[in-house]
Amino acid sequence: MNHLPDDLENALSGSQGSHASLLNVHSINPTQLMARIESYEGREKKGISDVRRTFCLFVTFDLLFVTLLWIIELNVNGGIETTLEKEVVQYDYYSSYFDIFLLAVFRFKVLILAYAVCRLRHWWAVALTTAVTSAFLLVKVILSKLFSQGAFGYVLPIISFILAWIETWFLDFKVLPQEAEEDSRLLLVQNASERAALIQPPGGLSDGQFYSPPESEAGSDEDPEGKQDSEKPVL
Repeated sequence: MNHLPDDLENALSGSQGSHASLLNVHSINPTQLMARIESYEGREKKGISDVRRTFCLFVTFDLLFVTLLWIIELNVNGGIETTLEKEVVQYDYYSSYFDIFLLAVFRFKVLILAYAVCRLRHWWAVALTTAVTSAFLLVKVILSKLFSQGAFGYVLPIISFILAWIETWFLDFKVLPQEAEEDSRLLLVQNASERAALIQPPGGLSDGQFYSPPESEAGSDEDPEGKQDSEKPVL
């Protein structure tokens, strides 16, 4: 007997929740609902979200910026042809900047292939590029002689390190959460549209559902007994 009030309260709360959900479905504006569905379908037709496109642009900026710094370093240290032959053909791990440029190319290829071509929705690819970049730069800074070659010995490793970690932060805290939120919103809108279609008839109310009572004759509201008294002959 003690469990009976609890069961009644649970049943009442469940009925109230279902009633509230039905009211929410009825309160949806069909025009706004269709506009939201079309906007989400338009995003799906794009194939890539705006925030993911921004991430891919930043990855491209990473490659171009490191390349620009490397070209400037080649010009500063005695001309492009001479320094390019020294750093590429006669490559030396302890004094060359060519490997930092190759590291930027590696990040660009892996990230564009994973998040633009394959449209991956996981962080493992950017985690791989950031881990490889960080480990390589740390070892190179410790073992190489870059600091004795001027300002570029500081600039190129630091810039590459910072850009790699910005890419990780941007993907993990901006791209993936925003895309997951958009997907959940799309599911909610589709579920609401399906519920509205089930509850509200698509054709609306037909003419047969509206009826009016037949018109009553004039004077029908009068008392029938009074009418009979009036019809009696006067003696």
